[in-house]
Formats: sequence, structure tokens, C-alpha cells
Amino acid sequence: MSAPATTVVVSDREPFTALDWGLFLGVSLIWGSSFLLIAIGLESLHPGLITWMRVGFGALALAAFPSTRRKIEASDRKTLLALSVLWVGIPFTLFPLAEQHINSAVTGLLNGATPIFAALIGGLFFARPARGTQRIGLVVGFLGMAIVSIGGASSGGETAVSGIVMVLVATFFYGVSVNIAGPLQQKYGSLPVMAKMLALGTIWTAPFGLYGLFDSSFAVGSVAATAVLGIVGTGFAFAIMGQLIRRVGGTRGTFTTYLMPVVALVLGVMFLGDVVAPSSLAGVALVIGGALLASRKEK
Repeated sequence: MSAPATTVVVSDREPFTALDWGLFLGVSLIWGSSFLLIAIGLESLHPGLITWMRVGFGALALAAFPSTRRKIEASDRKTLLALSVLWVGIPFTLFPLAEQHINSAVTGLLNGATPIFAALIGGLFFARPARGTQRIGLVVGFLGMAIVSIGGASSGGETAVSGIVMVLVATFFYGVSVNIAGPLQQKYGSLPVMAKMLALGTIWTAPFGLYGLFDSSFAVGSVAATAVLGIVGTGFAFAIMGQLIRRVGGTRGTFTTYLMPVVALVLGVMFLGDVVAPSSLAGVALVIGGALLASRKEK
């Protein structure tokens, strides 16, 4: 659920237009609702099947866009292969497994740490060290993650801890992937890269998905929620995000990440009765604040 990047920008200085705000809010709502849809899917579907359906439906949805047929050069295919595992195979598998132990609201709150991991990994491994307020943002963000994790664990015991660890590992891989994917997306565009990653991810997630096929009861609501998760949340949302970034720039486009935890929290509480510790709410405020500082452009 982390945002794609591109260098084709109409204007990254002008105020948002009504269309820009519509795209921004649309992506935030779609990706923020992913955690609710996963929870509904888990009511009758195995986590492995949810992941496989999500990736497969997303690949089919993106295949409908002609721009996704752009070929990737042989020299970049190893990177694409790695991304299909790091950005799709591992994290998309971990989220349904995690939501067996923690609720959708806490999962969404923890996912808000993606920009923090992206900034940290960019500094440690990709020669993009944080400076000034960016460093302050990393410290504030990690403090927020710790508070959210402690608040989530206090309400669920050891089983909640395992779920929290899974989400943090998935979010860590998102942070790695964003740094690896940037140059590739700048070269080919967001949609061709993501479409091919999802197609490859369908292969990697197939064994666990086939296993889950025989351990699912296929209630209509769960199947429908997972289909929407794949087609809209994993497919069309990337097309919308690509359009938003072309209009407002990569940095402002990725601000959708900061609204997603709020959407996940509200939907989880409204529709599933999720309970979130008050300390976790304070923690997510720190995570969002830290992410905003970490994403600032330094002079």
C-alpha cells in the first residue's frame, strides 16, 4: 500500500485543484479500507487464499491498461523480480496473517510507519542519509511506532505481539521496496512496473493460496470483499495514484500514506467494533508527524 513514484509532473507547486483533491481522497480511502476488507475476507477465507486472490485480481485489473504492456529491459528484470518478492510476495502475505492476531485498526495504524522505514533505509543503504528535520522525524516516528505497538500488544497479549511483528516486517519491506522501485518507476512509469510485479507475485503466492483453497468456506461477503481488495485496492488504486503523482508530484502524492491510518481506524471502529488503546492514538499522531518531518525537502 505504499505509493509509487514517477518523475512526470504537471505541477508540484500549485495548490490542489478539485480533481487533485478527489484523486488524493480516493486513494486514501481505497488503501485505508484495505485492512477492513482483509478482516472481512478472513471471516471465511484462509489468509493464503486472500493474498493470492488479491494479487491475482490486481494483476488482471492493471492488465486492462494499455500502458502496462511496456517492456522491461533485460538489465532491469532482476530488480523487477526482487520487487515482486519484496513489495508483493512477502508483505501481501503477512498482512492477512497479522490480522488473525490484531484488529484492522491497529494494522492500519502500524502501516502508517511506511515513510519512516523508507527514509531510514534510504539513508542506511541507498546513500540518501536523513539530515536536519528529517532526522528528527525518524526519531519521532520510531517513538510513535513503539507507542502504537505497546498499546496494541497490551490488549492482545502474546498473540497480538506476533501480529504486530508481522505488520512491522511487512512495512519494513515496503520501505525497502520504495527505495529500490524509484529508479525503475522513473524509467518505465508506475503502472508497467506494478502490473508486472503483481503478475510475478501471483506465481510466488500461488502455493500458499492453493493450500488455503482447501481450508476456506467461501462466504459471499468474504469473497466479494477480497475481490474488491484486489481489483480496486490493489489494481485500480495504483492507476489513480499514478495520475495523482503526475499532477502534484511524488512528495505531495505520497501524503496519502499519512491519511490511511485514520481511514483504517475509523472503518475498523465503525464496522467491526475494533478497540484501540488511547496510547495507540497518541502513537499514530507521532508516526504521522514524524513521517511529515522525514519527508521534508532539506535546503
